[in-house]
Amino acid sequence: MIQEGNDDLAAYMPNTEGQSNDSAPNNSAQEEHPSALSSASNEAPEAVTPSFVQRDQTNLLWVAEKVNRVREEMRKYVIGQSEMIELLLAGIFSNGHILLEGVPGVAKTLSSKALSRVLHVDFSRIQFTPDLMPSDVIGTSVFNMQESSFNFKKGPIFSNIVLIDEINRAPAKTQAALFEVMEERQITYDGTQYTMSFPFLVIATQNPVEQEGTYNLPEAQLDRFLFKIKLDYPTLEEEMLILTRYKEQIKSPDLENIVAVFTADELRKVQTIVEKIIIEDRLIQYIAQIVNKTRNHAKLYLGGSPRASLSILKAAKAFAAIRGRDFVTPDDIQFVTIHVLNHRLILTPEAEMEGTLMEEVIREIVQTIEVPR
Repeated sequence: MIQEGNDDLAAYMPNTEGQSNDSAPNNSAQEEHPSALSSASNEAPEAVTPSFVQRDQTNLLWVAEKVNRVREEMRKYVIGQSEMIELLLAGIFSNGHILLEGVPGVAKTLSSKALSRVLHVDFSRIQFTPDLMPSDVIGTSVFNMQESSFNFKKGPIFSNIVLIDEINRAPAKTQAALFEVMEERQITYDGTQYTMSFPFLVIATQNPVEQEGTYNLPEAQLDRFLFKIKLDYPTLEEEMLILTRYKEQIKSPDLENIVAVFTADELRKVQTIVEKIIIEDRLIQYIAQIVNKTRNHAKLYLGGSPRASLSILKAAKAFAAIRGRDFVTPDDIQFVTIHVLNHRLILTPEAEMEGTLMEEVIREIVQTIEVPR
């Protein structure tokens, strides 16, 4: 069974097995403590502290403190949805875009706007409609009469956090305007490249129920989203909390009271910390086995791409940092796998007719692969 959090993590602490096998295959003490190799004495090393205890945890403590503050600020307006908040942070920390899917009224837009307030960066919102043109997204040329020349006027996509509301309501040519900017973080217009400022994150929302006047996102665009987060209805207790909080308020929530937690420079620092999170070779193999299994499954018409493997790797490292660890565990991989793969895979027509859910197939794949120990 996939576990979303396991405090018993000692078994997954990084080790240095195999680093000195060629030089000392029969000496386990030398394998565990390479510093003892230079000793000519036959005496066993005394109380050598393992390397993972000596690693500096200052940066991780700083990240954990910031994450807790983000949770506190988000909970002022978003009740429940704690998993969504963590996934949003993981997307930012791993430099990935996020797709939010849920029925109307489950706080998709509110969550995105609250997140933008928590980050001290620019924010823009684009409402996708059937008549929206690519120039309405990326910008267009405007004639300057004083200089008798055309100048490029940047569109709303030129921001740090871009909320695209109801992304599946725009036609294919408008959706295609996002391909380059989401993957390469740049816009090419009239032969000139315009680079997006850091950070650049697209948060898109879509309604899975209402299909009239919508256009399905192509697989190439879906593959550019790190996660697809499916939002469910709140529980009875959570809905009572929502009603209690807003029982004396009829206006839309005022987000001005949210305190910014991260600046752009601090986000860059967090991403550098995430890059240095340790992941062992056996866990890399574990990720590869999961994705490879999706390409050979009887119920799947389309499996995961190498981009899916990389997304699992990056997201797992981001979650390790959020949970205060400088190493990845199988639990991190299992937790992010469903959210990384659920929008990249395609069921066979037979599986769809049987009512098979994509999440069930992903769980089945994960459970059939031996967990590294």
